[in-house]
Amino acid sequence: MYHQPVLLQETIAGLINNLEGVYVDVTFGGGGHSREILNQLSPNGKLIGFDQDQDAKENAVQDTRFQFVQSNFKHLKKYLQFYKAYPVDGILADLGVSSHQFDEPSRGFSYRFDKPLDMRMDTSKGTTASEIVNSYPNQKLAKLLFAFGEVQNAHRIAALIEKARQTNPILTTGQLAEALSPLLPKGKENKLLSQIFQALRIEVNAEIDALQSLFEQSIDALKMGGRIAIISYHSLEDRLVKNFFKTGNAEGKLHKDFYGNPKTPFKLITKKAILPTPQEIEQNPRARSAKLRIAEKITNYELKITPSNF
Repeated sequence: MYHQPVLLQETIAGLINNLEGVYVDVTFGGGGHSREILNQLSPNGKLIGFDQDQDAKENAVQDTRFQFVQSNFKHLKKYLQFYKAYPVDGILADLGVSSHQFDEPSRGFSYRFDKPLDMRMDTSKGTTASEIVNSYPNQKLAKLLFAFGEVQNAHRIAALIEKARQTNPILTTGQLAEALSPLLPKGKENKLLSQIFQALRIEVNAEIDALQSLFEQSIDALKMGGRIAIISYHSLEDRLVKNFFKTGNAEGKLHKDFYGNPKTPFKLITKKAILPTPQEIEQNPRARSAKLRIAEKITNYELKITPSNF
C-alpha cells in the first residue's frame, strides 16, 4: 500500500458539509482521503488533489470530478483560480511523510536503509539532506535540529556531524547514523534518529514555510462556512495549527476589534485534537502520533502573518 490514510472517517465526517461542494486535498499522496471524499460527494461535487511528489501522480483517481495538480500546496491559490474553483468548501492537509516515502529506500527518508541522503519530496529540484549535512555551519545545523527536531543536545550532535564530515562527506543515511552513533542513547537510538531525520526533512522541504503559506491562503480560499481539516504528526506542527485555528495566525496572537471582541476567522469544530483509537494504532502504527483539528470559516477576517522565526 502506498499510504494508509489516518483518521479517515473522523476527517471526512468533520470536513464535508456540502455534498455538492468543491474540496481540496493538498496532500494527495496515495489518495486514500481523496477517494473517500469522492465517495461522499454528489455527482455535482468536485475535488482537487495537490502533491509535489512525482510518484503520487500514479495514484490519481480516474473520476471526472477529480483534478490532480502536481505542485506544492504553497501554490494553492494560483491553481484554484486557474481551474476556476475559487473559493472552495473545504481544505484537507495530512502533513508529514507518506508510507511510500518512508519505505522506498532510494528516497532517503529513513535510517532503516543505507541509501543516498536525499529527503526531497520533489526530487526534481531543491537541496538534499546530504548537502545540508555537509555544508551548514555548526550553529545553523544545531539551530535547525533544535527548532525542527526538538533535539535537546543539538549543539553536541552538530559538532559530531561537523567532525565526521571533515574526514569524509556524509552521503548516505547509513553514514549519518554511523556518525551519530557515539551520542545515540542505548535503547533509545531510534527516537533520537527519528528526531534528527525529521529536522533535516523539514529543512529540505521548507515545510514550515509551506504550512505558513497554506495558512495565509486558506482563509481567502475558503467560502463562508467552509472547513479546513489538518492532521499533524509532531508538536511543532500541531502547535502552529492550534494557534492558527484559534487566532488566525501561527504565532497565537489574538487580535481584538474596537470593542475588545476577539477577531478570529474560525469557529473550532474540534475543541481538542482528535486522536486515533487504539484499534487504528494497532492496525497502522504510524498513526500513533497523529492529531486532527478542524475549523470552520466564520468571517472575512484579514490575516496578517509575520515572517517565520525559524
